[in-house]
Amino acid sequence: MTAIDAGAALPQQKKDYLPILLPFALALIAAPLIGSFPTWLTLTFAGLAMGMMIFAMASGLTLVFGLMDVLNFGHGAFISVGAYLAMVALTPLAALQGADSLGLNLMALAPAMVFAMIASAAAGYVFERALVRPVYGQHLKQILITMGGLIVVEQMLYAIFGPQINPLPLPNALRGSIEFAGAALEKYRLFAVVVGLIVFAALQFTLTRTKIGLLIRAGVENKEMVEALGYRIRRLFVAVFMAGSALAGLGGMLWALYREQVHASMGGEMMVLTFIVIIIGGLGSVSGCFIGSILLALLANYAGFLAPKVALVSNIALMVAVLLWRPRGLYPVTSR
Repeated sequence: MTAIDAGAALPQQKKDYLPILLPFALALIAAPLIGSFPTWLTLTFAGLAMGMMIFAMASGLTLVFGLMDVLNFGHGAFISVGAYLAMVALTPLAALQGADSLGLNLMALAPAMVFAMIASAAAGYVFERALVRPVYGQHLKQILITMGGLIVVEQMLYAIFGPQINPLPLPNALRGSIEFAGAALEKYRLFAVVVGLIVFAALQFTLTRTKIGLLIRAGVENKEMVEALGYRIRRLFVAVFMAGSALAGLGGMLWALYREQVHASMGGEMMVLTFIVIIIGGLGSVSGCFIGSILLALLANYAGFLAPKVALVSNIALMVAVLLWRPRGLYPVTSR
C-alpha cells in the first residue's frame, strides 16, 4: 500500500462550517432591524473589535482548561496584571505615545505588549507552581484555590498601585476614527482587530502545524504514552499555562487601552464574559472561542442599540441558545 493509499484509507473527518456562518447570519439579521447602513457598519465593526479583545483574554483560559483540565478561576488576575504592567511600561515612553506618528506610537506599544506578556507569563508560572499544581484533577479545589488566588492578586495590586482608577491614554495616532461608506470606524478598534487576528493565526499554527502543538494535543489524549516516548509532558503543560497567562496579559492591555483606565478589579469583571465565551465555543477549542467571542460582542452591540435593557442579558441568552442547539459548544474538543 502506498502512502497515498494509506492516507485515503483513513477516515476523513467532516468539516463543520455551520458555526462559522453564525456571525454573518447575525449581522444580516440585524441589518434590516437597524435600518441605517452606516450605523449597522459602525456597530458591526465595533462588535468585531470588542470580540477580538475578548478573544485575546479568553483564548488563554480555553487553552488551560481544554488542554490541562484546569478550572482556573484566577485567570482574571493575569488580565489585571497585564494591564498594570503595560501602564508601567508605557509611562517612560510617554513621548513616543504622545507623538502624532503611528510608527512612533507602535514603537511604544510593542515593547509594552512584550513586557506585559512576559511578566504575566512569569506570574502564571508562580501561580501554577504554588496553587494549581497541588490540585490537578480536583476541580472543586481548583475553583476554590484559584478564586482565592484572584482575590490575593487583586489586593496586592491595590496595595502597590492604590485603590484609585489609573488613566491609560490611547496613543495619539490611534485616536479618532476614519470614515468608510459613511460609517465612522475607530482607529484603535482597527488596531485591536489586527492584533486579535494575529493571535488567532499564531495559536492555530502552533497547535496544528508544529511539533510542540502535536505533543500538547497528544498529551491531552494520552499523557502516559507521551511520557513513555521520552517527553516531559508536565513541562509542556506548564508552558501552556504560562502561554495562557501571557495571552490574558495581552488582552488586559488591549482592554485597558480601550477603556483608557486601569483598576485592580477589571480582571475579575471580565471573568464572566471569558467563561461564557469558552462555554459557547466548546471547552478547549480555539476556533470555537474565536467565533464565540465575535458572536457575543456583535449581539451585545446590536442589542445595546436596539434594546438597551435586553443587552444586559444578551450574553446569557446567547449561551443558553447555543447550548440548547449544541450542548457541548460550537466546536467541542473534549468529552467534559
